[in-house]
Amino acid sequence: MKVVIVQTTTSNEEEANKIAKILIQDKLAACVQLKDIESLYNWDGKLCCERETLLSIKTKKELFSKVKSKILELHSYDTPKIIELDISNISEDYLKVIKENTI
Repeated sequence: MKVVIVQTTTSNEEEANKIAKILIQDKLAACVQLKDIESLYNWDGKLCCERETLLSIKTKKELFSKVKSKILELHSYDTPKIIELDISNISEDYLKVIKENTI
């Protein structure tokens, strides 16, 4: 079984918590970490600087498309960042946690 981290950002902690809780409740993720960050990016030709909440979602690689669909369904951004990061090494104990807490 391959494990990945899926990352997305939201404009506020309330939206991040909503997405995280649903992913956990639906067993699409075993763990979601939330962190307040500052993002700088270009949008419509302007440099933007915004406070956001970063979600780091631990899940099975095979669940990525379902996680992505759920994020798109719940997210308020027109173009949310949704990226998959492969994990090359993971402890057997944590792998067991992922397996036991996802569908």
